[in-house]
Amino acid sequence: MGRLLIVSNRLPITIVKRKGKLYFQPSTGGLATGLSSFYKSYQSLWIGWPGTALKEIKGKEKDVKERLLSESCYPVFLSRRDIENYYHGFCNKTIWPLFHYFPQYTIYSESLWDAYKKVNKAFYNAIVKVAEPDDIIWVNDYHLMLLPKLIREKLPEATIGFFLHIPFPSFEIFRLLPWRREIIEGLLGSDLIGFHTYDYVWHFLDSVRRLLGYEHTLSQITAGNRIVKADAFPMGIDYKRFVNVVHEPEVQREINRVRKEIGERKIILSIDRLDYTKGILLRLEAFDAFLEKNPKYKEKVTLILVASPSRIKVEQYKQLKKQLDELVGGVNGKYGTIGWMPIWYLYRFLPFHALVALYNIADVALLTPLRDGMNLIAKEFIATKTDGKGVLILSEMAGAAHELGEVIVVNPNNKEEVAEALKEALSMSDEEQIERNRIMQMRLQRYNVMRWASDFMDRLSHTKKLQQKFHAKRLTYEIRRKLISEYSKSNKRLILLDYDGTLVTFGVKPEKVKPDDELLRLLEELAREPENDVVIISGRDKDTLKRWFGELDLGLIAEHGVWIKEKEKMWEMIEPLESDWKDEIRPILEMYVDRTPGSFIEEKDFSLVWHYRKSNVELGVVRARELTDDLLHLTENLDLGVLEGSKVIEVKNIGINKGRAALRSISKRKWDFVLAIGDDCTDEDVFEALPESAYSIKVGFGPSKARFNLDSVTEVRSLLKELIQTRREKL
Repeated sequence: MGRLLIVSNRLPITIVKRKGKLYFQPSTGGLATGLSSFYKSYQSLWIGWPGTALKEIKGKEKDVKERLLSESCYPVFLSRRDIENYYHGFCNKTIWPLFHYFPQYTIYSESLWDAYKKVNKAFYNAIVKVAEPDDIIWVNDYHLMLLPKLIREKLPEATIGFFLHIPFPSFEIFRLLPWRREIIEGLLGSDLIGFHTYDYVWHFLDSVRRLLGYEHTLSQITAGNRIVKADAFPMGIDYKRFVNVVHEPEVQREINRVRKEIGERKIILSIDRLDYTKGILLRLEAFDAFLEKNPKYKEKVTLILVASPSRIKVEQYKQLKKQLDELVGGVNGKYGTIGWMPIWYLYRFLPFHALVALYNIADVALLTPLRDGMNLIAKEFIATKTDGKGVLILSEMAGAAHELGEVIVVNPNNKEEVAEALKEALSMSDEEQIERNRIMQMRLQRYNVMRWASDFMDRLSHTKKLQQKFHAKRLTYEIRRKLISEYSKSNKRLILLDYDGTLVTFGVKPEKVKPDDELLRLLEELAREPENDVVIISGRDKDTLKRWFGELDLGLIAEHGVWIKEKEKMWEMIEPLESDWKDEIRPILEMYVDRTPGSFIEEKDFSLVWHYRKSNVELGVVRARELTDDLLHLTENLDLGVLEGSKVIEVKNIGINKGRAALRSISKRKWDFVLAIGDDCTDEDVFEALPESAYSIKVGFGPSKARFNLDSVTEVRSLLKELIQTRREKL
């Protein structure tokens, strides 16, 4: 295995310039601290921005690079303008608010988007300079969502993982972004895309389907000729570090200092970056409501509010700071006494030992973000409770709430609920606190940051193997030679061929894709061979198949297996079917035709088909999902199935499929050569019905029961021509 290249906006080392001198210090932030221990356990190189503008280190770039390389870091230098427009601009004025469900704060600026593209390209240039063939490239977070595609175009065989550390929003929010397709396409350059929770996975998959039309199976996306996996990996913490540091002298001194100041009062801890997504103002209003409703707690509790400065150049953050200052002053003025200040307000960064001391000494942690990707503070608080005592109140909007089921979970917008949760937390018995926390501590100890990163790496490796497995299914030259050889030596051959997407390329309307002269000649020559039994097995209606192929010596299967016509025989139904249900279903399809320009209904004897190939791609996908949901509810008590094909949705009698019809042909005699070719999910039943020795071929790429793949209709016809040529050579 090669090296691990971790790529993120910031390096774990920040360069600070003071009085003309450069200083190298550890970076703050969840990603830098979370991965710092992990990347040192690998042969790694961390690629990112060192935290200062290029102008500040002008002339010293070589020295800076050498110093960083000694720490396994590789810098991407950015100008002051790039930092302003890319980081403070597009990242924090567009992506951050939108992905956290604050569209009212989102700025859509073409110039900021251009800066985002430019910096992603700068990271790409840095990566291709240092990347080696066996390296694993792990791109992190929303700052670099275009990067995987850029790398993939230059290094098509690269192993690329991407992890998003913030929420991925629902499609209704994501679609507001003018550059939504570019972002999705950028991410799909990865082999594996990781999120903190399955909610974010589903949102991403929904956007992929609606914007690009790519389907997925078990979170596995078929994107062109590649398999891409999306999965959930809830980020852990360095659990032992937090447990062990509690007993260090520096932390104990801080605990004693705080306890001396607070006295015997209960401590409620609120600690966050100063960010509008954290719900700090609502949190304080809930604390106000708690004191109002529970006067017995006055002078008996202290809320320690730590707000770390964040994005101080962004206007919303300036306004938030002003509102927070006013609200703290209002609560303290309303309830405070000479000997008691309800809120201790600290607007600054805390060193690690002070942070751990506050975690350990707090009786209650109040963490109520309005939206949060994970919230590692919640996990850190639980980890430091070495005696098991302490209660966490956590917003249901935080990713961590999916794991920490034993905490008190609240809706952060419900101030009354948060106030009630404070009362519950302060009155909870020690025994219950210990019982809840021990369960969570065992969980956090098992799934720590090392396990999180290792799981991601393992899944990335698995996805790469899966891709190789699918690529291995291609009908290579050697396998093709073997197929043709077995065909030429056999005397009883069955050839099952789908029509649309297999023998002809799809059109926007079914009647437009008639068989051309070349195809008719191919089928005629195949069917002329006495050893061959050729069957067209299609979703088309029987009259169309008869009109097109009635003059040829072929077997025909129509409407996905409803009608069967063997050579020189009449049409027969596979079993008696009813069609009176159509009067109930047709109005639903007609309504969707009215709502979806370009769509239309095709009526067959025993099925109704809604086509949306000619519709706007995005609208068609949305309507298809809505229609499928409606039909599944309407038909759940009927003997009907809803079949999703390529740009079609078909309603038909359940139990009827191509595979069942194909079995009729397969069971007719003992074949010594069987070939079946199809392109979509309706053909999977045929592939499943075949004997193990059969050659089953899927046209296109993606998960399939077929043994082999061909890329296109052109390749299918080429294969059939080779089979015919084999006979000519024998003659």
